Amino acid sequence: MSLPTPSSSVQKLQAALQVKAKSEPSYRFYSLWDKVCRRDVLTDAFNRCRSNGGAPGVDRVTFEQIEHTGVATWLDSLRQELTSKTYRCQPLLRVWIPKANGGQRPLGIPTIRDRVVQMAMLIVLAPIFEADLCDEQYGFRSGVDAKMAIRRTYFHVTERAMFEVVDADLSDYFNTIPHGPLMRCLSRRISDGQLLSVIKQWLRAPVVENTDDGKQRRTTEAADKHRGTPQGGVISPLLANLYFRRFILAWKKFGHEQKLQARIVNYADDLVICCKPGNGQAAMTALREIMTRLGLSVNERKTRIARLPEESFDFLGYTFGRFYGKDGNAFIGTRPSKKSVRRLLGKIHEETSTQWNWQEQAKRVEELNRVLRGWCNYFNQGPVMRVYRLVRRYTERRLRRWLMRRQQRRGTGYKQYPDRYLYDMLGLFMPPETRTAMANAKA
Repeated sequence: MSLPTPSSSVQKLQAALQVKAKSEPSYRFYSLWDKVCRRDVLTDAFNRCRSNGGAPGVDRVTFEQIEHTGVATWLDSLRQELTSKTYRCQPLLRVWIPKANGGQRPLGIPTIRDRVVQMAMLIVLAPIFEADLCDEQYGFRSGVDAKMAIRRTYFHVTERAMFEVVDADLSDYFNTIPHGPLMRCLSRRISDGQLLSVIKQWLRAPVVENTDDGKQRRTTEAADKHRGTPQGGVISPLLANLYFRRFILAWKKFGHEQKLQARIVNYADDLVICCKPGNGQAAMTALREIMTRLGLSVNERKTRIARLPEESFDFLGYTFGRFYGKDGNAFIGTRPSKKSVRRLLGKIHEETSTQWNWQEQAKRVEELNRVLRGWCNYFNQGPVMRVYRLVRRYTERRLRRWLMRRQQRRGTGYKQYPDRYLYDMLGLFMPPETRTAMANAKA
């Protein structure tokens, strides 16, 4: 779902802040809290959070409840807290989400009230710090995305012959960012004490977790260890980008980029370092040293050097490696990683399981189409036709089985629900069958 377009007054504010930040790289903004408290900024912040959706926090207040009682009244009350400087953040609600490797990742969910304030803060701060972030950073920024990071990596490998790639992984990056250095990153540009104080509140917020016996466990790990910006917070991606910027600046300052002919590509906590052959080991050593200085640690188990074309590596869902064309000639390219394909097939399986037998056909196909379109729009680079065929056949098979079970009938459903029924009658999305079809779809 796309985010609502900011109001003209908010767009004007953001443009002015960005122009000032770009024209004066050393300028410190001293009066920003009043802008966070503006009614138009808070309204835009609420609309963005509403568009993103998400579960309620520890207070269990939902968007529907706020809308039922009146958004305007709710925003007036919140604005009064902010302008009177009596606002205090609430604890985070911890939930666990599954990771691709079978583990679990902690997610800290703020209340909607805190989410809206964080979004208002992001609306004001993002234009300022956007002027400072490095070209190597592609995560959570306006105008750049993960596919641009993929293309930049591909360019380094194929056009600059950087065939040694440090495929790096940081140990729990978001939860280990040290608060003191992070606040110094912020205060380099911001001198508004109230704004910095509220950010510090969010960093030190306690966490509440519901236990199996129906009770709640409250912890203050972030405040005790002075580390971490919780995943799930609206402001966290910006803070993570700001701190990662220190690594990129240090990499260049110490001369590693030129000396090792090594280029960084970063998206959130994912990064690769593309190097000229023979420089990968030195780049990995430099990576460890700088990260240690920054108070971070490299995950040694997952960090490795991939030497192309004999080896391959995965980055942002794509596999980079050696492939073969129809004529048998080898080339270095990209394709969806096996893990990404397995994850998609698992999602399709979930969307066609028996738990949805009660739902109308049109709604189930709509959900499948949303998953398929999003996946195919992202994974459309390199030799993807074979993968598309696999996805198409698997989706057809699963949807037919779901349709049969929904009617309490046995069988595969091939005769009852032929391709024409799935695509013409139900409107199932069909991944492109040829490169020409893909080009037409893009057009």
